[in-house]
Amino acid sequence: MKPRSLHGDLGLQDLRTLRSTSGIPAYQLIEQWLSGLIAERKLVVGDRLAPEGGLADALGVSRMTLRQALAALEAKGVVERRRGRTGGTFIAQPKIDLDLTGLAGFTEQMRRAHVRAGARLISAETVAASGSVALALDLARGSLVHEVIRVRSANREPLALERSYFPVATFPDLLDQSLAGSLYSLMGRVYDRFPHTCTESLEPVVATDGEASLLGVEVGSPLMLIERTAYAEDGLPVESAVDLYRADRTRIRLRAEIRPRTHAKDLDK
Repeated sequence: MKPRSLHGDLGLQDLRTLRSTSGIPAYQLIEQWLSGLIAERKLVVGDRLAPEGGLADALGVSRMTLRQALAALEAKGVVERRRGRTGGTFIAQPKIDLDLTGLAGFTEQMRRAHVRAGARLISAETVAASGSVALALDLARGSLVHEVIRVRSANREPLALERSYFPVATFPDLLDQSLAGSLYSLMGRVYDRFPHTCTESLEPVVATDGEASLLGVEVGSPLMLIERTAYAEDGLPVESAVDLYRADRTRIRLRAEIRPRTHAKDLDK
C-alpha cells in the first residue's frame, strides 16, 4: 500500500499550531495526532505512513522526536514497523483485550470485543490423565479425562490454541456433544457444572512448529501461555486447560482492587 498523503486532510496545519501553543512535548502531540487520525478512520489498518524523513520534515520535528512517538505507538500495538525494502510504519490491526479478572470463556471475551468467535476442532478423545492434569483435577494419576484441542478464531483469524481436560466421571458423554461453541455454556447447560472460580497463571513462550502451523504464525513467534484450573460452585475441579494466545493479536487485562479497610495494614508488608 502506498504511503498515506500528508496533505491538509490529515490536519498537519492544526498540529503545527498546537505545537506552538500547547507546551506539550512534540512526541506526545504526534502520538495523539496519529491516534486521532486512526479513531476518525482517516488512517486505517494496513495504511503505510510516509517515510520517516519526509514525515519528520512535514511535521517540523527531528527524526529522533518522530521515532519517539512511533515507538510509543508501537508499544501500544497501534502501529507496526517492518524492515526491508517493502517495510515502513504501518497502521496495525488492533489487539483484542482479554480480561482475566472474571471467568469469561473465549466466546464471551470475543463478544465483548465485538468480533465473531469461531472454533476448529483439532482432536477430541478420552485419555489417561497425566500427573499435572490429575493433580489439577484432584484425580488419581491415570484416571480417564476427555482431552479437547481446538483452535479458536476471531473473525476467522486464528487467535488461540486451547488444550482442555475434563474429568470423565463428571462429564461422561462430553465427546458426544457438539464441541463447536462455548464449552463453558455446554458444561452448565447439560451437566449443571458451570465454572464458577478458577486459578490461572501466565507465562510468555514462543511457538513451536506445530503451534505455529495451527495459529498461522512463524516458528518462534511470541505467545502467551495461560494455564487454568476451573472449579464449579461447590469447589469441584471441572477443567484443567492450557491456552496459547497470539501475542501480536491479544492483550491481557487484569483489574485489581484494594482490600477492605480492616486489612489495609497488609498493604504495607
